[in-house]
Amino acid sequence: MDNFKKALLSVITFTVFCGFIYTMVMTGICQVLFPNSANGKIIEVNGVKYGSELLGQQYTSDRYMWGRITKVDVSTYKDTEGNQLAYAAPSNLSPASEDYEKLIAQRVEKIRKANPEKGNEPIPVDLVTNSGSGLDPDISVVAAKYQVDRLARENNMSKEEVNDIIEKCTNHKVLGFFGEETVNVLKVNLMLDKII
Repeated sequence: MDNFKKALLSVITFTVFCGFIYTMVMTGICQVLFPNSANGKIIEVNGVKYGSELLGQQYTSDRYMWGRITKVDVSTYKDTEGNQLAYAAPSNLSPASEDYEKLIAQRVEKIRKANPEKGNEPIPVDLVTNSGSGLDPDISVVAAKYQVDRLARENNMSKEEVNDIIEKCTNHKVLGFFGEETVNVLKVNLMLDKII
């Protein structure tokens, strides 16, 4: 019986530490060191919240930069009042499946139609595929630059102005060599709308 009590006490101690103490300590550290990130990096201008830098949003208008494909499901989850909630997920389709091949072909056709200036130039892969989370907020610099002609045309701007916005919204490599350079789609679109 003593061994059982010791084991039970160990489990309770472990649960309290991992489930409560550790969580509270890490939350506190993050709030002190990285308050903006810990609170979702919400972009707020003049009291209006436009979204989080950390979560992708689906843009379909030609005047906006397009990001990764977002698979949003509003039929699965509901709140306590029965209202449908948006939920995003990866596609769960195998790259070898015929359905996936058809989906990619449709996306390629849509992108080529929206960006006729690019002709048969290869389309960056992140413009036609889902991210692992289904809510990736960033795209590669190549994918952002691919859209410059369309964004300039649709927003009555010069290519230089669009490129300047892309540069301002580019997340550079950490310490100059860790990771990849990416462009935050929400920030670009808010700058195109002259909100930020």
